[in-house]
Amino acid sequence: MRTGCSCPDEMSDYHINVFWSDEDECYIADIPDLKYCSAHSETPDEAMREVLKAKRAWLAACREHGDPIPPPRYRPAIYAL
Repeated sequence: MRTGCSCPDEMSDYHINVFWSDEDECYIADIPDLKYCSAHSETPDEAMREVLKAKRAWLAACREHGDPIPPPRYRPAIYAL
């Protein structure tokens, strides 16, 4: 039985972090709710575009294998107020 979201329109609610990594010397974008879903690039905009591609591939792989797609849950601490 599948749980979580199953339609592409509902997938827009995943939080995306974009930050500079001194260690990697590039911008990193990641989606905390989707384990290992991340991307990197020289600019924040490109990192965002790449992580959105990674998100589509991540979700497609889940659907293909019949794995559950987690609902969006992560919210940065700033929104907890």
